[in-house]
Amino acid sequence: MAKENNQGLDKETLEKITKDLEERKKKILADLGEIAKKENDSGDDEYKPAFPEYGDKPDENAQEIAEYTTNLAEEDLLEKTLRDIDSALGRIKKGTYGTCKYCSKPIDPRRLMAQPTAGACIDCKTKLQNS
Repeated sequence: MAKENNQGLDKETLEKITKDLEERKKKILADLGEIAKKENDSGDDEYKPAFPEYGDKPDENAQEIAEYTTNLAEEDLLEKTLRDIDSALGRIKKGTYGTCKYCSKPIDPRRLMAQPTAGACIDCKTKLQNS
């Protein structure tokens, strides 16, 4: 399954993180399926929210626009989270999980337990947010 790494994560912890990420991915895919449809012709894994149809009255049109706007923002957030999860699962598979992608230093295991999709150590993340 996942390669053993030397970033302070034992095999059991890494397996728990992997299982949690895979469960989150299934939930996100289910949530996306409720508000959007996958665009097969786009060549990537993009989803597009469906425009709701409630009727032709002004209040129904306003409700359609409000719901579509909400679904658009939610779809964008779910897709970003899905990309982060896929990236973390890829790093686990490659054996590079737990290594900062900016400075190549180990990411604190406590950070990874709290934020399993983290690809940067606290120092690098703080520098990025402050710049």
